[in-house]
Amino acid sequence: MRFIGTVQAVVTAADVEREPTDAELAGIEVEMLVILAEVELLDARIMTLDRPASEVDTRRIRRAQRKVLAERRRLANLDRQVPAGVGA
Repeated sequence: MRFIGTVQAVVTAADVEREPTDAELAGIEVEMLVILAEVELLDARIMTLDRPASEVDTRRIRRAQRKVLAERRRLANLDRQVPAGVGA
């Protein structure tokens, strides 16, 4: 039988490793518009959980869905852009 203390020491990250790195923060910053659009969509869907969706609610959800898709497309296009001088 192994002691949990020895296993826990291996899988538990050190306090230094718990903070996001600069690269992770930069990645979050790039994706922030997608995150905000997804939150807006979630808010629109939550509003219709306890009642039938009205025409305004349906429009709000569709608009939020289009915004999420547009931001995902923008992010995908950012990933495809190649800096000048690379690959030439």
